[in-house]
Amino acid sequence: MRLREKSKNKTFNSKTNSTYGKRSTDKDGMSFVKINLTKTSNTMNRRHANNVNAGSTADIAFLLLIFFLVTTTIQTDEGLNRKLPPKAPETKSHDVKEKNLFLVLINAEGELLVEDEPMALNDLKDKAIAFIDNGSGEGDEFCDYCKGPKDKTSSVNPQKAIISIQTDRTTKYKDYITVQNELVAAYNDLRNREAERLYGKSYLELEELYNDQSFKGNKALIKQKIDKIRSLYPLNISEAEPVGLKD
Repeated sequence: MRLREKSKNKTFNSKTNSTYGKRSTDKDGMSFVKINLTKTSNTMNRRHANNVNAGSTADIAFLLLIFFLVTTTIQTDEGLNRKLPPKAPETKSHDVKEKNLFLVLINAEGELLVEDEPMALNDLKDKAIAFIDNGSGEGDEFCDYCKGPKDKTSSVNPQKAIISIQTDRTTKYKDYITVQNELVAAYNDLRNREAERLYGKSYLELEELYNDQSFKGNKALIKQKIDKIRSLYPLNISEAEPVGLKD
């Protein structure tokens, strides 16, 4: 191909891919430049364009793994915070009078049978308080701080009162924990009442003071008060072996 131009003050510019040759002059005195056009092949470019650079995929996957490990919340099983008592020496068994026993049955559906009567969960704490604080004892079994109804068919004093929980083999763990919480709450209410009467502080406040690492007071005295309240209302909750209860 020949592109002609006047040889005076004009400059040839090409925006195509080309290889310039030597400037020449034809027979008419016109100068021209031979241009060799190079045919560009896009085969190689297309081949490179189709390949995806996966070099950073492993880094991205690793960052996502760290993100999910940091943000994921692992649920833990709920339970009761209980301190097991030391192994006691073998002693003779003692018969418990029926009136000093408060029997709570939980069937497979989470329904309650308390003292052979169906009962709603919301009523369990008040019923347990009435049993523990009944105070029908006389003589050595008399309870001068009990404020219960003193029913002769119920417990004689808090030391002799025993709450027994029995579940079905298929009772849900959540239902069992809920019943336990209600019974412990009954004991805490009675302990708080006596601690307020004797020391002007609730039982739970005394425990908080004793467990407070920054407390500078007499912790030995606080411990004596806590033990005194616990002796007035000992936590007598018995857990019987699960059985096959009928609905």
